[in-house]
Amino acid sequence: MPTALITGASTGIGRATALRLAHAGWTVLAGVRDPAAGTALAAEAATALPTAAGAPGADGAPAANGGLTALALDVTDAAQIAAAVQRVQEVAPGGLDALVNNAGVAIGGPLETVPLAQLRSQMEVNFFAQVAITQALLGALRAARGRIVFLSSIGGRLTTPYMGPYHASKYAIEAVGDALRVELAGSAIQVTLIEPGSVATPIWEKGQGQVDGVAIPDELREVYGHIPAAMAKTLRSTAKRAIAPERVAQTIERALNAKRMRARYLVGIDAHAMVWARRLLPDLVFDRVVRRAIGV
Repeated sequence: MPTALITGASTGIGRATALRLAHAGWTVLAGVRDPAAGTALAAEAATALPTAAGAPGADGAPAANGGLTALALDVTDAAQIAAAVQRVQEVAPGGLDALVNNAGVAIGGPLETVPLAQLRSQMEVNFFAQVAITQALLGALRAARGRIVFLSSIGGRLTTPYMGPYHASKYAIEAVGDALRVELAGSAIQVTLIEPGSVATPIWEKGQGQVDGVAIPDELREVYGHIPAAMAKTLRSTAKRAIAPERVAQTIERALNAKRMRARYLVGIDAHAMVWARRLLPDLVFDRVVRRAIGV
């Protein structure tokens, strides 16, 4: 029975992937920040796993539930990463078959106004933490000739305005995925990048809350005063075309079961359309199309 560790499994793509793999017979270590989310996830997994033994306690301590174990895992916390590595060694002494780096956040706003602390926070979660947990688990992955999945985005292939911090973090993950794919080939570890378009996950609901909190300094109000409304419009249109996270989970499972993973998997009609448009149009023409689409 193969074993996978999935980060950011509380909601969205991570949660859907954890459930899908558990139901397919994988032993799943589902990393969650919220103990209550871990309890709910384990309970849902148990509905298809009648041999379930229990659920995580209120303190977030891991408890096996059939094929799924919820782990308290904040990917920015070195101690929790170390504890996750120890748990992998206990559950899968022969090595880890798959690491799905899914945890992430989205920060937006005009780059001129984004505080550097927020930009660093964006990179900490979406980039440095992904590298940290990957480094920590490479020994276990090497032992099993395992696979690494990075949840990138169509936003790692092209950029839209006022989401610069988010795009920067995904571009960075694209670079890491490309580098590790070659560097780890000699260890028989396969690496892929999953690039969804719009997905119906709570990250966009949180993004709407962030838009409401975008602070435009008085001296820049003439330049950027209309931007929060434009960002809100973009989020609404994004939500309308969003696909279910289960579609992305299905792609992840397909990649993990493939004899040879592809370097990248685009997911969603809008992702394919945007890549096609970006390749076809000159940069400045593409810029005009984007500006017209978001109304700035």
